[in-house]
Amino acid sequence: MATAFSLPVTHFHLQECHPILHLKTAITPSRTSDDHLLPIMESNSTCKLVNFDFTFRFLPSVYVSVFTLGVMGNCLGLKSIYKNWTKMGNVNIFMLNLCGADILYLLTLPFFVVYYASEHKWIFGHAFCKILRLCFCINLYGSIGFLTCISVYRYLGIVHTLRVKGRITARFSVLVALLVWLLVLLQSLPDLFFVKTSDNATSCYDTTSDKYMREYLKYSIGRTVVGFGIPLLIMLCCYGHVAFTLLTKKDIDIILKLRCLRLVVILILLFSICFTPFHIFRNMNLATRISKLDGTCLKWYADVYIANQVGNGLACMNSAINPLLYLFNSDEFLMKFFVKCRRSRQSVVSPQVSPSLKHELAIS
Repeated sequence: MATAFSLPVTHFHLQECHPILHLKTAITPSRTSDDHLLPIMESNSTCKLVNFDFTFRFLPSVYVSVFTLGVMGNCLGLKSIYKNWTKMGNVNIFMLNLCGADILYLLTLPFFVVYYASEHKWIFGHAFCKILRLCFCINLYGSIGFLTCISVYRYLGIVHTLRVKGRITARFSVLVALLVWLLVLLQSLPDLFFVKTSDNATSCYDTTSDKYMREYLKYSIGRTVVGFGIPLLIMLCCYGHVAFTLLTKKDIDIILKLRCLRLVVILILLFSICFTPFHIFRNMNLATRISKLDGTCLKWYADVYIANQVGNGLACMNSAINPLLYLFNSDEFLMKFFVKCRRSRQSVVSPQVSPSLKHELAIS
């Protein structure tokens, strides 16, 4: 005699994707995570499990490396900024603010090393979790904002030299820096209103809980457009025009050309390695989590999660890469590098800045 029985859906954290699919899981109740990781059903009735061990190994090692290199690099950067304060022009104001944003974020990394190394066990309280996650947002979008300002100043100094001569003052640059901080805070503060810890306060989410996932995706997309997309377009336009000017104008000092080329390379590295993967995979991960909550099982969800964790690690690396801007932006370093390159070709040049170069640097 057949016996009918039913299994309440509430027994599962994840809705069933299809009645005939089998559920397999290797996740214990004590393992909570930023992304509420659960098995992902595939159409062939098999489960692809998320590998938690990757996160526990990858992020702590990245954070330790970034903290070590970032602290040393930013200390050297502060020294370089101080030493070349009068030589770097108004860009030094943005460099100083960029360095401050990096140091603020680097101080949060030891806490996240403990968190991920202990397999998502948060012991520092709900409020502190929100503060530390906010520091990440401020650093990320503050870095993008100040890098954009540096790009615009370089563009004005090279392409529109005569138009801006004497008009860009230190006071104006300070006001621009304050405006950047204001815009960064306005787009980052909403993150404080989303739930950041689990009910038992053992997890510190980098996004939010499942309940508010749809709202957070909208916020994340908006922040991506305003905080990343628009600055990226501005920088592409600025450096595209700068590159055209450097290639077509023959009267621009070779040292200035080398300096601008190096800045472009560093910015390309920052955006291609640190910022672009983070925003792409963060929003993809949020979208797949929402699909999971709606009962749509995506077989590549686990792969997107891994990519998102890699993106998180790459995003924090900007605090270790940014010091290259401070160290390689000094005229002294550039002249020594240029002289060595020329000497390698058995040619001797005088390591002095030409009058045209001084004029360009004073503006930018």
